[in-house]
Amino acid sequence: MSLTIRKIDTKSDFKKFVQLPFDLYKDNAYWVPPIKDDELKALSPESNPAFKYSTAAFWLAERDGKVVGRVGAIIAPAANEKFNEKMCRVSRIEFIDDREVVQLLLETVEQFALENGMEGVHGPLGFTNLDHQAMLVEGFDQLPSIASEYHLPYYHKHLEALGYEKEIDWVEFKLKVLKEIPEKAVKLNDLIKKRYNLTVKSFDNKEELKKVAMDVFHLLNTAFEELFSFVPMPDDLLQFYVNKYIEVLNPKFVKVVADKEDKIIGFIVSLPSLSEAMQKANGKLFPFGFIHITKALKHPKVADLLLTGIHPDWQAQGVSALLITELQQIMIEHGVEWVETTGMIETNEKAINHWKNYEHVQHKRKRCYRKMLK
Repeated sequence: MSLTIRKIDTKSDFKKFVQLPFDLYKDNAYWVPPIKDDELKALSPESNPAFKYSTAAFWLAERDGKVVGRVGAIIAPAANEKFNEKMCRVSRIEFIDDREVVQLLLETVEQFALENGMEGVHGPLGFTNLDHQAMLVEGFDQLPSIASEYHLPYYHKHLEALGYEKEIDWVEFKLKVLKEIPEKAVKLNDLIKKRYNLTVKSFDNKEELKKVAMDVFHLLNTAFEELFSFVPMPDDLLQFYVNKYIEVLNPKFVKVVADKEDKIIGFIVSLPSLSEAMQKANGKLFPFGFIHITKALKHPKVADLLLTGIHPDWQAQGVSALLITELQQIMIEHGVEWVETTGMIETNEKAINHWKNYEHVQHKRKRCYRKMLK
């Protein structure tokens, strides 16, 4: 049987690219399908500003006319400059359980990297830290959030067999929501707000949320500055992500903290878990997908913690505890019983220590792999 690989650039081929994981995971109880139109927009230079700041290429592997693998390669000059390296990102890799297929996909990216003056490859990584990143290596019997990743157990074994080594891991936690906020935490919150003249802002609708969205993302650029692979994003790219996520948020599950000058210094973004709703939608909002999503936003038992950011000047003043307590009160009011975190870099002790006083389990682990070519 003949195995081939080809670079793609047509809409019909990108539809095949997006369709492949739907075929690979169709009988899997844990994979959460993305919305196909969102994936196509992310892969189009016409709609995704990230292409202006990166060099990217995508391929399909086929055997006798059937798609058996896919992969992307992304070179992000700003990241290479910031981290003083010459690396190409392996992106959106998916494949059947076949070593020959995986080897062809990775060798294609490696060749692309060398041809463009790179010295190594790493991934899976996307255009930004808000794109698809990392490969699941633990937690194959756990349902991911819509902002996380799922892979079959054979994926990482093939990469490791082909010389890819761990670069860094992300860990995820499942947290038990308290039935009530301890009085001690309430008093501490009041003390922090009074001492620093801080205001916690809540939101009743998406229009209110949209007014602060760009300020929140500008703070994200500052708060995430020291994290692995993170590069501050320009406004057009920030707006792309605002537009992508704001429509699925429940505004009540978002909190921000402002200082005495009304400048946002911290934020926490959560939403009722949409994982089961997205499984029912199966990649399409219409005709019925949006109904499943709307229901999930109203009656959650599980919430996903998507993003938390604190300005570096305020990271030792209790702002994170303030945000967590405020959000927890909303979760109690809505009947949320469990919280799923998204991936936290294993070396980010500040973020991980937020949860040490809660009943929790670290139940998933994702990995970025690395292979030097020179």
